[in-house]
Amino acid sequence: SFFLKPPLYSHPKRQCPPPPAHPKLNQRRDISSWLAKWFPKAPAKSVVALKTPIKVELVAGKTYRWCVCGRSKKQQPFCDGSHFFQRTGLSPLKFKVQETRVVALCTCKATQKPPYCDGTHRSERVQKAEVGSPL
Repeated sequence: SFFLKPPLYSHPKRQCPPPPAHPKLNQRRDISSWLAKWFPKAPAKSVVALKTPIKVELVAGKTYRWCVCGRSKKQQPFCDGSHFFQRTGLSPLKFKVQETRVVALCTCKATQKPPYCDGTHRSERVQKAEVGSPL
């Protein structure tokens, strides 16, 4: 038919060059650098939120998210999402208790039994550290 044209790159005797790359379609480098800013390969170190534990009543069956990074300002010792917006690469520790009880949760972030306080905050290393600085 008169209105049908052959495809642009189908000439049998000529090799047509490929179409030029569209600048917005070749953004792998831009995307990976953007992802690296938000999701670093090496996570940041936790910082000392406070130098004493916080006693809280944990309710049986409820799921809690303990702040690992130490940067939560609103809900310490629980996560408020600061780790994401400050691009730490860290995630909160999700846990659930079997029975309702009052416990001391760590805020120095140096405990060996997270999320529970093990007394590490009494060490000279933690007491000499500035609040908001890594150990």
